[in-house]
Amino acid sequence: MSGRRRASTYHAGPYARWHGTDPKKMAAVLGPRYHTSADLTAGTKAMNAEGMADILSSFSVAETADRLESLLRARGVKIFARIDQAAEAQAVGLSMPKTELLIFGNPKSGTPLMVQFPSIAMDLPLKALIWESADGKVWLSYNTPEYLKARHRLDSAPFRAVTALFQAAASQ
Repeated sequence: MSGRRRASTYHAGPYARWHGTDPKKMAAVLGPRYHTSADLTAGTKAMNAEGMADILSSFSVAETADRLESLLRARGVKIFARIDQAAEAQAVGLSMPKTELLIFGNPKSGTPLMVQFPSIAMDLPLKALIWESADGKVWLSYNTPEYLKARHRLDSAPFRAVTALFQAAASQ
């Protein structure tokens, strides 16, 4: 990956290796926006958590969260909560980089899955974490559909359409 900033970037982290997915094959499928830990440039700290994808945002934390919330609402998705974690830390005398958690979903889609696969209730409603890294970059991170499929032994990867909304929220 060159030193220039990309509008959005995927990061599969150790999940790709653990799950047996070949990072080169994933890059061929997802294109230049996908990256692994080895691809990160010096100073860039993506989440690098198992089963999570990180998209580099072109906007601030608040703007990215606003854009995602607006995109979700426009599609009839319910926003259960939006938590400003940095503000909550400040309220108890602590500090942390700007971080917001958006919790959202559609009970019509999620309920049948929870009935068939009760363990997925641990990951529903869905969540998006918008956060600022130490180098000032803003990331939108989420559990990948493939991770949810593997974790809960689902028949297919759920909620793939949401990935496009994440991309749109983070890109100009």
